[in-house]
Amino acid sequence: MKFALFNDERSEATKGAKGVCPCCGSELIAKCGEVYIHHWAHKNKCDDRWWENETEWHRNWKNEFPSDWQEVVHHDKSGEKHIADVKTDEGWTVEFQHSYLKPEERRSRNNFYKKLIWVVDGTRRKTDLKQFQKVINEESSLDKPSQKLLYVHFPEWSRLLMEWKDSDSLILLDFKDGFSSNEDLWLIYPRMYKDNIFLSQFSRTAFIEYLNNNMFDEIMDKAINPIKVTVEHSIKNNEKTTGYWNTKKEESHMWLGLPKAFLGHLKLTYNILNKIERTY
Repeated sequence: MKFALFNDERSEATKGAKGVCPCCGSELIAKCGEVYIHHWAHKNKCDDRWWENETEWHRNWKNEFPSDWQEVVHHDKSGEKHIADVKTDEGWTVEFQHSYLKPEERRSRNNFYKKLIWVVDGTRRKTDLKQFQKVINEESSLDKPSQKLLYVHFPEWSRLLMEWKDSDSLILLDFKDGFSSNEDLWLIYPRMYKDNIFLSQFSRTAFIEYLNNNMFDEIMDKAINPIKVTVEHSIKNNEKTTGYWNTKKEESHMWLGLPKAFLGHLKLTYNILNKIERTY
């Protein structure tokens, strides 16, 4: 934990200091060693069951945003409280996830935080990057003529995709420098028609800037939501006209019945995708 309450003010850890958890009110002890980043630690387990130990990757991401947006206590009408990694002025909660997360806990957080973005560390396991690259290079189709959207044929070839599919929230995979440019995140679009997974690249710099400038609602309204609606409409129309659609996983050629172009000539306001995605 980066911040504790000391004399009712948020304070970072300093050697020998003590503080109070802003969520559960229990005592915190400053940990300021030579190896790990300085942080606050609970003497006893925090009441926020979602809280987990912070890595340097977590801290680096949080530091991209204003300090008063970091570690914000969020509560609902029932009184349930959790500490959000980042909470923007637009109401977006950003959770940085390094460790494995059980599906039921992920669903609970999706329901608790109404406007939620997950940023997932794609380098936790040694096999994740290799598996993901194989899916991208061998088992995905690029939407034509938009050149902006990838449809994944066999997500089960990637353990990471299988863990994070079927979400109603935005998910961004961070592979650090695993691809040609460490400026790129990979966006898993919110759940679309049936059990399909769609991806596109997203500029890390643009992602941070849009959040910091309170312009992420614009990205949703002018890019992500129109793409979702258009893809769903395209697939439904194709299902009616071809009769080929079948969602059974055991049929290895199920993707052959999908449209050749999901987005077609969809025109997005101000050509906004060029601002957030690389050109393939």
